Amino acid sequence: MGIVGEAKRKDFAIAMDDDTRMCTISTEEFRGSMAKNPDLSLAVTKTIGEKLRKIERRLESLIFKDARERIIDFMRETADKYGKVIGDEILVKHNLTHQDIANLTATSRQTVTKVLNDLKDNNLIYMERNRFLIRDISQLA
Repeated sequence: MGIVGEAKRKDFAIAMDDDTRMCTISTEEFRGSMAKNPDLSLAVTKTIGEKLRKIERRLESLIFKDARERIIDFMRETADKYGKVIGDEILVKHNLTHQDIANLTATSRQTVTKVLNDLKDNNLIYMERNRFLIRDISQLA
């Protein structure tokens, strides 16, 4: 976001697996690389567009969906992005606490715990500390 004028970021990232690398580059160097490489410029533009769409979906979710739907949407999106298909089920390994999920879905930790326990009681998911298994993604709604 530095290339569009944001001077300092306050957010953070958590690696979802052990095969993660991080590199740093100054804003000026990156802008120079973009000027020399049209494919990079297009990829950055595409990434910014995807971020905008994600923010729009999140805002729509906050306005029109209840807490349960937001938590389920988060689980489905996480499964789509990071899940491993095993037969009819999807395994998602993560490093998120219930509080992290609450922060990401604009809910409380207690609500996340209640919704996840309800989904587990209805045999829609199976949960362990750093992973969850979605039994049937089409039933998780």
